[in-house]
Amino acid sequence: MPGQQFTAGVFGALRLADMAHVEMTSHLFRFFPALENRTINVPAGSVADVLRAVDAIAPGFTDYVLDERGALRRHVKLSINDTLVIDRQALSDRVPEDATVYIFQALSGG
Repeated sequence: MPGQQFTAGVFGALRLADMAHVEMTSHLFRFFPALENRTINVPAGSVADVLRAVDAIAPGFTDYVLDERGALRRHVKLSINDTLVIDRQALSDRVPEDATVYIFQALSGG
């Protein structure tokens, strides 16, 4: 609802319209159970902002999906709605309000 306030802990009071939604592969819940069975809505901004917000909910999340330089790891794919992120290094792609960010982790094995 436009103008409705949403209190999200470390994010303070935000309007729902200012939020982006995050979806991820269920495999990540094994490592970050705090994200399982919950709706993940975080402030819109850059991809880096969104990942930092998810990390505030589940500490260590960014260490898992980002490499030591802060770029997306090779095995991680991230899209904003239906478009793959272009800037995998600085994570500067904009995440609009009401967008959905999808985080996919490639798995190997047989």
